[in-house]
Amino acid sequence: MAKISLREHIKHGVFVLDGAMGTQLFARGVESGTCTDYLNVRSPEVVCEVHRAYLDAGSDAVITNTFGANRYALGRHGLGGQVAAINRAGAEAARRAAGEERYVLGDIGPSGDFLEPLGTLKADELEEAFAKQSRALLAGGVDGLIVETMTALDEVRIAIEAAKSVAGDLPVFASMSFDRAGDDFRTMMGVDVESAVAKMLAAGADAVGFNCGTATLDEYVQLAQKLVAAAKSTSDETIVFAEPNAGKPELVEGEAVYRVSPEEFAVAVKKIHAAGITIIGGCCGTTPQHIAAAAKTLRT
Repeated sequence: MAKISLREHIKHGVFVLDGAMGTQLFARGVESGTCTDYLNVRSPEVVCEVHRAYLDAGSDAVITNTFGANRYALGRHGLGGQVAAINRAGAEAARRAAGEERYVLGDIGPSGDFLEPLGTLKADELEEAFAKQSRALLAGGVDGLIVETMTALDEVRIAIEAAKSVAGDLPVFASMSFDRAGDDFRTMMGVDVESAVAKMLAAGADAVGFNCGTATLDEYVQLAQKLVAAAKSTSDETIVFAEPNAGKPELVEGEAVYRVSPEEFAVAVKKIHAAGITIIGGCCGTTPQHIAAAAKTLRT
């Protein structure tokens, strides 16, 4: 474990997260369509390489390669019975890269389905699925857990509560994914920023934020301002984090392409920090170069 607990570290000054994982794996020769979470077991050194690249770029923490490692998402690859092995291996790979001086956050993504009656998920089964994933990440040596890219209030609540139920004193971060909706921002399920922040805090999240989405860099800055205002209306001590994409993607021959340069990303990151957010990383389209530029800007 790191010398200063993650819970204490995030209360003081700038804290830099990492960037995108999947595109970095594909850049290292992983074939499209591969279950990237399973690489934790099959090719852990490739995963370690990505983590090390972000740490070398200036990340204070790396996020485990376990975004789709709940039993529902893994089940679509025929790997639903390997939740514990995949998550523990993902945490161990990140820990090997980070060592004991820097931090590891265990990544928990959405199930990919909806709770009843809209979908087929049962609340108690979903909670146990997230708890099982959390326990495996903790067994692998993470310093905290991060619930990411959620769009529905019921699922984010269950994920946070499941993570908190097994995390002990370790912090649980939680973020939702927003898109521009007229003059406002909402998730795919129509959740506004204020409702999202209130639900995440009520469920026990130690830090709340946003990640991913389809916004431009200017819109991410506006979203940051709105999210900080909602969080601080609850308490001035609420910790807020942001993981914007490298701008709004363009669809080129069926693939999302991100054209924002590291320098442009760093300019936006500086504005997001000025809005009151001290924990900042990147999501889709960001690279070690984007994180290096952001870290340099934030620490200057």
